[in-house]
Amino acid sequence: MKTENELFEYVSETERLVLRPLKKADYENWLNEFNRRYPSQHRHDTGRTDMSDCTEEWFNKLIDKHQNLALTDTAYIFGVFRQEDGTHVGMVDLSTIERGEFQWGRIGYSFHNRYWGKGYGREAVNEVLHMAFKCLSFHRIEAHINIDNPASIKLAENVGMEYECIRKGFIFEFGEWTDNLIYFKNLVE
Repeated sequence: MKTENELFEYVSETERLVLRPLKKADYENWLNEFNRRYPSQHRHDTGRTDMSDCTEEWFNKLIDKHQNLALTDTAYIFGVFRQEDGTHVGMVDLSTIERGEFQWGRIGYSFHNRYWGKGYGREAVNEVLHMAFKCLSFHRIEAHINIDNPASIKLAENVGMEYECIRKGFIFEFGEWTDNLIYFKNLVE
């Protein structure tokens, strides 16, 4: 189990980005970027979202929840911010599937559609994979991707993840059990 102070070790910088857990002081930046999203570009893009329920009090509870998830090794959720101006451009998360002899996790990512096509996704996901293997001691990380989401497939491939299989009826979304492509990356020692 992690201590609260260890959470702040999971901060990393790339050439253009800072990846770190959200802080309560991020509320205005975070909310502003959700409100500035373009309309949905495809079925897997939520686009503009009604954020009226996302008050500062709600956000502070979300931060507490994220910290608890990290403290219990359940999930690590990173805000992605541009170094040049601190703008929140998206989120990347790691979830623990199984520890023990597996050391197995899952990666997820979501970027505000205003920032697509700039390489932020590839840069952030590469860095979180590095953190997963070097800082969090995972051996295997999977991405579970809808079969009709070519942008997510391309991102997984661009960060060196390999296609493994299709898991049939894997996740309940869009009102039905849907298939997912499984991409993976193992720690290379």
